Amino acid sequence: MVVRIENVTKRFGNRTVLRDIDLHIPSHSIYGFVGANGAGKTTLMKCMLGLLPLNQGTITVAGERVTFGETPSNQYIGYLPDVPEFYPFYTAQQYLELCAVITGMPRKEQKPRIDELLTLVGLADTSSSISTYSRGMKQRLGIAQALLNRPKLLICDEPTSALDPAGRAQILSILQKAKEETTVFFSTHILSDAEQICDHVAMLHEGKIIFQDDLRTLQQQFQDQFIYRFTIPVQQAKNRLQHTAFQMECSDDELIVYLPNDTQRLAFMTELTKNALIMESMHPQASQLEQLVLEVLR
Repeated sequence: MVVRIENVTKRFGNRTVLRDIDLHIPSHSIYGFVGANGAGKTTLMKCMLGLLPLNQGTITVAGERVTFGETPSNQYIGYLPDVPEFYPFYTAQQYLELCAVITGMPRKEQKPRIDELLTLVGLADTSSSISTYSRGMKQRLGIAQALLNRPKLLICDEPTSALDPAGRAQILSILQKAKEETTVFFSTHILSDAEQICDHVAMLHEGKIIFQDDLRTLQQQFQDQFIYRFTIPVQQAKNRLQHTAFQMECSDDELIVYLPNDTQRLAFMTELTKNALIMESMHPQASQLEQLVLEVLR
């Protein structure tokens, strides 16, 4: 595991922002940290960077314990804040050259690494000053800067917020490529973004982790569910099927039925015929993270 967050609690005065947080982030994965604005995502990231003291618990990055005010663990971390700031009069090339000098990168490594990163983020052919950049271009430059010293962990705080769909797609594509050389931990309130590229996901709600797992495992809960609509009210249809052993529930005017295999699906269709139930429509339940979140918060 690149990161181990164990029993972390953070309070501001009498307000508990994080409560008993446990997260283990595996190497070369993309870990999505989802939650509404104000849920505490940025607070946890600042704790991981040693910028805030913990009231309880421990955080280790690449085996190095994170300590407030003493940040040797940050040598393993690249960080992109939600709104990155740059010297506006520099070009992207000049800014990364400055960062390379500040971080002590050997001179012979600077140009090939900077060229590699500018190509990765799609800024290799951009010669204008940063002051002319769009929000998306600044986010991409921020990722390049965060990856400059080949960190073991890349932390991105809401990297796709306030971007248009094309800009979001570019950032997600870059993060997916970055996974080849590092571990990506990114926060978002846009659930579809997490679903697109994440290997693992955790959700923070009111200071607590309410679920965390491999994304496929979480989505598995929905892939064998089918939605039926009938020519009669759904509750009447369910009543006619009460004698069967199928797992069913009503939602609005739809019947959701768990049918894990073809045998079960054929058996259910047979029961519909026996009970003279005429369908208006039938389709699989979409296995989207948003639906899972709504189910958990219900």
